Amino acid sequence: MKAIALDPQYSRSNNRFATGGLAGQVLVLTKKSWVSGYNKKVLREGEGPIHSMKWRTDLLAWANDAGVKVHDMKTDRGIAFIEKPKGIPRPEVLLPHLVWQDDTVLVIGWGTSVKVAAIRTDSSQGLNGMQRSISAASSEKYVDIVGSFQTGYHISGIAPFGDLLVMLAYIPEEDDGDKKISTSVSSRQGTAQRPEIHLVSWKNDVLTTDALPIHGYEHYKAKDYTLAHAPFSGSSNAGGQWAAGDEPLYYIVSPKDIVVAKPRDTEDHIAWLLQHGWHEKALAAVEAGQGRTELLDEVGTRYLDHLIIERKYAEAAQLCPKLLRGSPSAWERWVFHFAHLRQLPVLIPYIPIENPQLSDTAYEVALVALTTNASFHELLLTTIKSWPPTLYSASPVISAIEPQLNSSSMTNSLKEALAELYVINSQYEKALSLFAELLKPEVFEFIEKHSLHDAIHDKVVNLMLLDCKRAVHLLIQHRDIIPPYEVVEQLLHASKSCDKKYLLHQYLHALFEVDIHAGKDYHDMQLELYADYEPRMLLPFLRTSQHYRLDKAYEIFAQKEFVKEQVFVLGRMGNAKEALSTIINKLEDIQEAVEFVTEQHDDELWDELIRQCLQKPEMVGMLLEHTVGNLDPLYIVSLVPDGLEIPKLRDRLVKIVTDYRTETSLRHGCNDILKADCVNLLVKYYHEARRGVCMASMDEEAQG
Repeated sequence: MKAIALDPQYSRSNNRFATGGLAGQVLVLTKKSWVSGYNKKVLREGEGPIHSMKWRTDLLAWANDAGVKVHDMKTDRGIAFIEKPKGIPRPEVLLPHLVWQDDTVLVIGWGTSVKVAAIRTDSSQGLNGMQRSISAASSEKYVDIVGSFQTGYHISGIAPFGDLLVMLAYIPEEDDGDKKISTSVSSRQGTAQRPEIHLVSWKNDVLTTDALPIHGYEHYKAKDYTLAHAPFSGSSNAGGQWAAGDEPLYYIVSPKDIVVAKPRDTEDHIAWLLQHGWHEKALAAVEAGQGRTELLDEVGTRYLDHLIIERKYAEAAQLCPKLLRGSPSAWERWVFHFAHLRQLPVLIPYIPIENPQLSDTAYEVALVALTTNASFHELLLTTIKSWPPTLYSASPVISAIEPQLNSSSMTNSLKEALAELYVINSQYEKALSLFAELLKPEVFEFIEKHSLHDAIHDKVVNLMLLDCKRAVHLLIQHRDIIPPYEVVEQLLHASKSCDKKYLLHQYLHALFEVDIHAGKDYHDMQLELYADYEPRMLLPFLRTSQHYRLDKAYEIFAQKEFVKEQVFVLGRMGNAKEALSTIINKLEDIQEAVEFVTEQHDDELWDELIRQCLQKPEMVGMLLEHTVGNLDPLYIVSLVPDGLEIPKLRDRLVKIVTDYRTETSLRHGCNDILKADCVNLLVKYYHEARRGVCMASMDEEAQG
């Protein structure tokens, strides 16, 4: 016996099966009972040995030396005979292989030839000439060859794979570079090639090829291999994939090995993508929900390793949140790996601070890595501000930065980062020094928040440069802690390119307004500062302060040509005549002169005023207008030399007379009112005096 085929309904058909062998008989055996043996029925005989046999539904196909026959078991009629391909060695060398691809499609592989036969029931379509009908009466079913092709290898087995075919290929030996089919049973030993599995279409389009790891393949012939498959339920989808449990299994049998093959599943596909370096496609497949969830870790690790090898560090860092997800251990492993590669700065923006939260060491390593290069200092500052301080200890990072404080590698960003770390570490005074040096606007709030007024002694200049108004307010408010002499000394010796005189002016002016005596030692300096920046404040300052040198003040005003201030100082110095001369000759302001003389309460100055005015006729008229109530106009007129022309004299005299009459009238009115008030008060007093006064005795007063 060389071939056997079970009835597809074996369990329901009394265990029916068909056999064939060297005798050339096709027998169908049906079991009668468990003790009586089998009934035998001969379908065909005398046509040569039977080499292969396959049964599907009601159709039985077998192959003999002549070709392949198809028999309808339901009607017990032969359907078709398909001749053996020409040029094929006898079956002892290359066996024929039959397989039903479905209920109506029979695939024949013989030598290097493949034919696909379809079982038809529509007799109107006729035959295509590639097969012959057994009987004219059996027109209900016929066979149509719908596909055929030649291969470049010997077929050692054939099986269906959805709509495709699985071919077990035996590669023939090459002779002079051309492949020839050997018709000899014998062949050289030990030179055979590995058998291969080919996945092909009906048009011999090869989709995949795999060489099989068979032991001793060098010594095997084509007939030494067999391909069997386990029938599968369901059908393949468009992608050639089967649902779980529906996958077909293939068994490649050799004298020493049995290789089990099955369709590649999603994990196989992902592994293949990784093997060929298509990591991005493998990741996309895993993210699409294909394969086990655990695959994401493996694919992610291999993808990151690949990017690291390619030195695509930024791309690898960007993918870490997606690939590492919520695994603290995975994150820490990659943090340390990036640190080892000195590429940690590209990963830091993606390091999670929660869900998951890493160990404090991981965060500290990340921050320390940013201190090594000036190009990373800005990122360091941003990271320190964005990360919660509870994630790490500030001390290791501070220790990494402090040695750079006085070096050329120290940048403003690194200073600010160090200041933020000092704040985290509660080293507020050190933080204040750096904030003040960096001229950070929030330094004033920082001082108030942490009560650091004692720590600003040496930071006056920086604070003034940052915000003069706020700094002055702070310094004056706490002048008991920072006395004025400290502030002035620091501003005078400021080494920075700043307008230190202006800053001094702002401070001393504000100090003078709060306490006129607090800065008395610097009033001489303050006069110069007022002269330079705010001249309008000179006179109020001169009138209020008693702590400046008059000669120094006069010298300053003379240089600046501040006439009113010179007049005031001259008056203070007792040189009233020179002061009056300055008013008349430089200011030419008679009203100012009159006010000055009035304030001095010196009659000789009036004479001096009149004497100097008589030298200028226009001054005489102005003097007449402004002395009403102070001097007798007639006295002034009597002193005017004869012939002196005074502009607008008549109008001014008329005004003097009018003003005099008005003044006289006002005086008379006031006297009348005063007299009337006196009379009324006297009458009131008289009536009060006439009233009796109740007097009590001494005893009553004692009892009371």
